[in-house]
Amino acid sequence: MTKEQIQAVRNLEDKLKETDVSAPDDLLWETLAEFQKHPFYTAKNLEFFYIIKGNEMFVTRKDKSITRATVMVAFHKALELNRVVTGPKKLGTFGASYLYPVFQKIGVIKETS
Repeated sequence: MTKEQIQAVRNLEDKLKETDVSAPDDLLWETLAEFQKHPFYTAKNLEFFYIIKGNEMFVTRKDKSITRATVMVAFHKALELNRVVTGPKKLGTFGASYLYPVFQKIGVIKETS
């Protein structure tokens, strides 16, 4: 990860620790923008990356984009689950198989042991 990506993750994680803050949607979107073209891996170990254009996330392995609104639905679902999400299906949105590993990497989803 680059220094900028590490800082973006720290900023997002710090915000998520604050109990009195409403969900930091804009900060999440900014963090996602920092990770464009970064390689991620699905649960089946398929490599992908994404690009943000406006309010859409374009994933290399998908023909359709994932809208910002859909990303936010998944984000709020993760928050509702106290950031402990046991798999992509728990996010319950289109593109969850791609959002899940991204959310893990940027700290939206807590690592469980």
